[in-house]
Amino acid sequence: MREMVNHTITGIAPSGIRKFFDIVNEMDDAISLGVGEPDFDTPWRIRDEAIYSLEQGRTFYTSNAGLMDLKKEISAYLERKYSLYYSPKSEMMVTVGGSEAIDIALRAMLDPGDEVLIPQPSYVSYVPCTILAGGTPVTIELKAEDEFRLTAQELRDAITDKTKVLILPFPNNPTGAIMEKKDLEEIAEVVREKDLFVLTDEIYSELTYKEEHFSIAALPGMKERTVYINGFSKAFAMTGWRLGYACAPEPLLTQMLKIHQFAIMCAPTTSQYAAVEALRNCDDEVQKMREQYNERRRYLLDRFHNMGLDCFEPFGAFYIFPCIKKLHMTSDEFATDLLKTKKVAVVPGTAFGDCGEGYVRISYAYSLDDLKTAVDRIEEYVREKGINP
Repeated sequence: MREMVNHTITGIAPSGIRKFFDIVNEMDDAISLGVGEPDFDTPWRIRDEAIYSLEQGRTFYTSNAGLMDLKKEISAYLERKYSLYYSPKSEMMVTVGGSEAIDIALRAMLDPGDEVLIPQPSYVSYVPCTILAGGTPVTIELKAEDEFRLTAQELRDAITDKTKVLILPFPNNPTGAIMEKKDLEEIAEVVREKDLFVLTDEIYSELTYKEEHFSIAALPGMKERTVYINGFSKAFAMTGWRLGYACAPEPLLTQMLKIHQFAIMCAPTTSQYAAVEALRNCDDEVQKMREQYNERRRYLLDRFHNMGLDCFEPFGAFYIFPCIKKLHMTSDEFATDLLKTKKVAVVPGTAFGDCGEGYVRISYAYSLDDLKTAVDRIEEYVREKGINP
């Protein structure tokens, strides 16, 4: 049987996030701060539209690229929010979550041996998807002293004659780091000079707390060399609806659509109708969720600073990334022991790349009451280990 299994697949480790999630599910009284899933219900307007679409019998396949009404709304939304214009007819497709969009974009772009630059710590799927597409992942270690931003010099130093794609994962999971317009302008200069392509994953674009999000695709000369990825899971609390989208130059999108066509057919029809309502009428609900996330963010920052653990201030997504090096434990040891002794689950930073060692990811996509209880337990644990403010 071993000889029948693809050796590339067997060489890929399973997600480090799910390990702790599965353990928590079997523990009584445990609190999980590990999964990046909004604790809010999907706004009622969205759910109601989904119910209505079912009542109307809209249970058929849509076109492979997605409902035209939805693509038109996405186009209007991107232009309104980020000054981006993509043609709904030729430069856009609806996918089964942002994860599918990442996968098919890399498969459409990469030939065997092409190098993909992946800033880390970052989302767990980039490296495996690169490998599965036949590419070679090359990681760039982001640093806390730079607020986990990618610098132009770090990018330049990592480029070789085999480099083809740069992944830009901002706002970032797991660090919460953002890239501002001035940062992206410096990156774009290098990208244009070295003739690279960019895959920009902006799934957390609505969840920023310092300034309005800016996309590298909006810079001169960048739209034609960028795949823009976004979706509905995080901003609209629609994780289980499995809906995302990709925008790209028409020649590339045509090839991405081909992969999607044979592997998926189309995204869920009910979810697509619901997403039209989300984009048209749910700005207020998104704003309310963002305000509550920001309150939780500030609360956690204060608590971790007060307990003596270093933590840079994240301005995006719904994660903080405190440093636990003072405890002289590995990230995995800390997370495992914390779960065992205090029944609080966090994710080791190494789940997001080796350079995440010495950090843990904590999601604040949970109620403030749960966060208070969990952080009380974490502080108790830290005190027992001899760390005092």
